[in-house]
Amino acid sequence: MRAVARSGSPVVGSLAAFVLLALLALTVAAQGGGTLFGDRALLEWSLAHRPDAAATLARVVTHTGSGFVPYALVALAGFLLGRTAQQRIRAAAACLVCLVAAQAVRFSVMALLSRPRPAVAHWATDAGHWSFPSGHTTTSAVTAGLLVLAVWTRAPRGRRPIAVAVGCWAVLVGLTRVYLGVHWFSDVIGGWLFAAWWLGLAAYAVTRFAPDAWAETLRGDATTEVRGVPLPGIPGPGAEAGSGRGKVEIVSESDCDAPPPSAAPPGVGCHVRAAEADRIPVPPERDVSQR
Repeated sequence: MRAVARSGSPVVGSLAAFVLLALLALTVAAQGGGTLFGDRALLEWSLAHRPDAAATLARVVTHTGSGFVPYALVALAGFLLGRTAQQRIRAAAACLVCLVAAQAVRFSVMALLSRPRPAVAHWATDAGHWSFPSGHTTTSAVTAGLLVLAVWTRAPRGRRPIAVAVGCWAVLVGLTRVYLGVHWFSDVIGGWLFAAWWLGLAAYAVTRFAPDAWAETLRGDATTEVRGVPLPGIPGPGAEAGSGRGKVEIVSESDCDAPPPSAAPPGVGCHVRAAEADRIPVPPERDVSQR
């Protein structure tokens, strides 16, 4: 993804998200953890439009934003980013560390602000800890960002619809937290801003401190792969390029056998025969005067 390759883009996005997150957190602190713009109105709308079937579907969606599912998707993102087994292990470990570190920082922010959740009577699912920023929202958004990066980098086709689907999943997880009455809408906004800030910070860290590792992951192994297209040999000094289905292999000149006479290039045989004809002895001419 080009945005990751340029160190300036993650910095700008991360700073913008951090500034907005800080302003929102300061506003929450200034209100003493009270409601902000649209918080109570959206909660009341959710309570008035929450039939059993919709609540059940919302619980299914919201449970995918925490627990095993996000960590499995993050590991999958790392697996997709790498090409070799070693790269896949390193990328999966890096993605997992990114998500775990985000959780640790988020818990610190939650404990610092200590914003209470909506009243328990409004809850349609289980919840715990403080309210701002939303944990499910942050987790699903960070997971979606890493998965979109992997899909956009590696998918040969259909990248856009897959990325849109993953992004919609993260948005729905955040909205279900409000719909189920366990978060204020400003908590969800805070979770999205936190994820945007964290992903930008992680992207900058990779491009700033590990550019070679990122370039190696994008490049893969040194073998050039061409699917189903045989490449012509490209001779070079001291080496010969052998072509095959799917790979280009550089072969040392010493390993190459001499071509058989039948494999001589067209036209060479004619010159050889002409040279041999020049070496045929011509009988001396007889002196006609001696007759």
